[in-house]
Amino acid sequence: MRPARTAVPPLPVSAQVAPALLAWFRAHRRPLPWRADRDPYRRWVAEVLLQQTRVAQATPYFERFTERFPTLEVLARASPEEVLKAWQGAGYYARARHLHEAARQVVRDRAGRLPTTVAEWEELPGVGPYMARALTSLLSGSPVVALEANGVRVAARWTREEGDTDSARVRRRLVEALERVLPAEAAGEFNEALMELGETTCRPVAPSCPECPVQFGCRAAHELSDPSVLPRRSRARPRPHVRAAVVVLEQDGRWLVQRRPRVGFLGGLWEFPGGKVERGESPRKAAVRELREETGVRAPPLRPVAVVRHAYSHFSVELHVFRGTLPAGRRPDLAEGRRWVTPATFARLPIPKATEKIVHGLGAGTASRGSGSRPGRTRPGPSAAGGRRPARPPARGRPA
Repeated sequence: MRPARTAVPPLPVSAQVAPALLAWFRAHRRPLPWRADRDPYRRWVAEVLLQQTRVAQATPYFERFTERFPTLEVLARASPEEVLKAWQGAGYYARARHLHEAARQVVRDRAGRLPTTVAEWEELPGVGPYMARALTSLLSGSPVVALEANGVRVAARWTREEGDTDSARVRRRLVEALERVLPAEAAGEFNEALMELGETTCRPVAPSCPECPVQFGCRAAHELSDPSVLPRRSRARPRPHVRAAVVVLEQDGRWLVQRRPRVGFLGGLWEFPGGKVERGESPRKAAVRELREETGVRAPPLRPVAVVRHAYSHFSVELHVFRGTLPAGRRPDLAEGRRWVTPATFARLPIPKATEKIVHGLGAGTASRGSGSRPGRTRPGPSAAGGRRPARPPARGRPA
């Protein structure tokens, strides 16, 4: 039996850490597009995108989104479908829906003036504790600590915190340790520098300790042979794998597509009919059944055209894609949220990444194989995104 690990009580952070970190950040900060000016709206969009997305991945989506919606007022006037299309590929579509709702609320209720306190920010849709503190410190200069995943990792190593950092008690302990050294006149810059250090130097695996500007104040670097063992987190659950069938139903050069419910996983996006392959069921039988259950259409002869694989943060999917042509005169009545569209029209609608792969496979005549990583917060719906809703825990966001 492995002996129990003896916990080492965390120690306070050295008072010299903050000035050294700020000096490093001012000399080496990356020239990111949202740092080019002090536009509060652009910083807000950046913070929303940076939830659960690395900087390198978020940057092109930030540039595309702010080019399409350059101001808060322009975003507030847009339709939900326009916003989702501009966000397409960035994942976590609830972020886009919440940002849009929040922009409308700020324009309607606050005459376009952004909040200035943590409490005011938290009143907006999609703004949690971390983002409220980050924006309040960045935009208003308030002396509050904002801890996301990178900051939690750095603080845990500085203090040699060996508790589970998913625990609210441990997280409070880390916040309190940083509050003691937080420079009140540069709180936003400190929070940003903390995240930058975690993203570029104090990485989850193979941290660059010799290059770290605050190695002198890091207990993990001095006391552990491998600092990357911290932070400690609860063991992740196995990721489920879902097999689903998808039907590309054609008639007169058009495809039958449908919109997912506006609330929930991939909410408001458009896709082909389909759903989960049940135990003991073949993908073809599942395709016929799902088409009938979802649309009321009896399937014409179907032929397999692709197998598309896609990975989300908490589950993966294997989509068996079938194609069939509905004879003329059999076009059914369409319920709300269902359309016949040309491929060109479909390309202008907001669609999930997995559906993009299906369309690419149809064009190429082969299966699309890679896997993107566009995880969602809630359960997959009865669709091409992952079949009928398997139970799974919600995805974690940037920690507060």
